[in-house]
Order: sequence, then C-alpha cells, then structure tokens
Amino acid sequence: MLIKFLLILLIADSILLMGVILLQAGKGGGVAASFGGAGSSADALLGSRQAGNLLTRTSWWGGGVFLFLAFLLSLTSTSARRPASILEGQFNPQSAPTAPAPAQLPPAIPLEPAATPPQTPPPQP
Repeated sequence: MLIKFLLILLIADSILLMGVILLQAGKGGGVAASFGGAGSSADALLGSRQAGNLLTRTSWWGGGVFLFLAFLLSLTSTSARRPASILEGQFNPQSAPTAPAPAQLPPAIPLEPAATPPQTPPPQP
C-alpha cells in the first residue's frame, strides 16, 4: 500500500516537473554563443544570475522531491523482496534419495551370421 502511494506521488511529481520545465523560458545562446555566435560576452560565457522566480524555484523543489521519492521507493522495494536461493529448502540430508536400481535389459537375441558369398575360382592365364 505504501509503495503504491509513493509511486502515485512520484508520477504526479514527474508530470508537474515536466510542465514547469517546459513553461520556463530558454536562456538562449548556450554553447553556440561562447564560440563567436550572437552575444559572446562574459555573461553569455559564464551565464548570468537570474532572480529566482516561481518557475525556477518550483523546478528545483520538484526535482528534490522526485529524487527523495525515488530514493524512498528504492529502499522500500528492496526490503519487500529478498532474493531466494534455488536450493533453499531442496536439500535435506536425512531424506537423501537412494540410487535407483539399474534397469533390467531384455536378454540378448543372437544374430545369425550373414551368408557368405560363393567363392569363385581365380581366373587361369
């Protein structure tokens, strides 16, 4: 029940996070501006400090909540399922199986020898 609740929260947070990130305005320039593109000043190279508006703060908080929920889900899912050995409960020394009796073969049927071809005398010169 807890895992389903955390998973629903994680999915809702990821949808909210996608929407908030897509609503933000692009900074522009990027790597192209630092290599002689438009606006190759120090601000474009190092980035300018923007005031933290509602969208950027929401994206930071959403990312933090996403990481926290993913961490909690990983902790709860590993404790719920413990890998079991294939051999667990299979071997019991007190009830070891005995060796099966050898299979009885039917008696051998003698084969008749194959008929030998008639001998022809060697040609005379």
